[in-house]
Amino acid sequence: MVAMAPQKTSSRLLALLSLLQAHRDRSGGDLAERLGITPRTVRRDIDRLRELGYPIRAFKGPAGGYRLDAGSQLPPLLFDDGQAIALAVALRSAAGNGAIGEDAARALATVRQVMPPRLRRRIDMLRATAVRTPDDSDTSPAGTEVLMELGRVIRAHEELRFDYGQETTATADPAAGAAPAVRADPARAAGAAPAVRADPARAAGAAPAVRADPARAADARPPRRAQPHHLVTWRGRWYLLAWDLDRDDWRTFRVDRLRPRTPTGPRFTPRELPGGDVAAFVTGRFRGTDGSSAEWPCRGQVVLDLPAEAVAPYAQDGVVEELGAERCRLTLGSWSWTGLAATLGHFGTAIHVVGPPQLTDAFAELAARYAAAAASPSALTQ
Repeated sequence: MVAMAPQKTSSRLLALLSLLQAHRDRSGGDLAERLGITPRTVRRDIDRLRELGYPIRAFKGPAGGYRLDAGSQLPPLLFDDGQAIALAVALRSAAGNGAIGEDAARALATVRQVMPPRLRRRIDMLRATAVRTPDDSDTSPAGTEVLMELGRVIRAHEELRFDYGQETTATADPAAGAAPAVRADPARAAGAAPAVRADPARAAGAAPAVRADPARAADARPPRRAQPHHLVTWRGRWYLLAWDLDRDDWRTFRVDRLRPRTPTGPRFTPRELPGGDVAAFVTGRFRGTDGSSAEWPCRGQVVLDLPAEAVAPYAQDGVVEELGAERCRLTLGSWSWTGLAATLGHFGTAIHVVGPPQLTDAFAELAARYAAAAASPSALTQ
């Protein structure tokens, strides 16, 4: 191996740190050869890095060597140009996340400040705005404390006890380290009878209404129990994939609707996920299958009287084949046959069914429904 030219101490320390970060273990002889220095100089440079806060451990062996361990504090890190740009792009993308957006923006400002001018100019050229879809407008982001706790119980194989539902929202202040707040309908949470409209004549002498504490109401209910398996993201939301002990089946839980309880349950031996592929299993579940396949349970083929370029932007994960200037073949999937037929009707043109017969039957069923709806009198006139 060609030895490196002599370097200044600062440059040599950065090169040494880069080598230690790239591989878990490095022998002293290997480091000396790569840096073009003596083993004695390697030992002195290792001591200098330790003084700067880097937890470098020496290990014994035939040749001896060094290992960069995780420390209690985060020391300065060394990135090459590609790593620095990737980090900045990731932080800029995360800045639009409601849960970690502020921390990501501060981290990006810190990284940008120490970047050399050539990289800073490249990063400044990238401008992005995170846009939330309309169906996400009424949801709260998953709290960082909840995500960290779920990650911990997954790694420790601990049974998770939690509250779950539309009314549960993780809104804890991460800095405070508090448990996520629970937003609940007090009457529903406490299992109370429906509210009764009071008689105005008796209302004056009635006792004042007592508003239930939502957190206490949630804690009064038995917790859900599950064996957590994996955290996944799907279309901008966090989900927990777990074995539901109460329903004896695999389930996906939205993290923004989940509030962990303490203490956790006993440890467990993880079950084998059907198919062994987390991405395929979750995709299949969201598409209406049992998770054994990521394919749509209902898949059909039609010919549309539209050019392929007009259909392709709206075909989602379908396959569009050009059949001429004004015709194309579309293969598309859905969770049900009527759902697939309704989706194909959105193209607003003549539809010629290629197959299978179930799709033809679904069109007939929808046609009967629509005809009945068109013939029935308006509800507003009744």
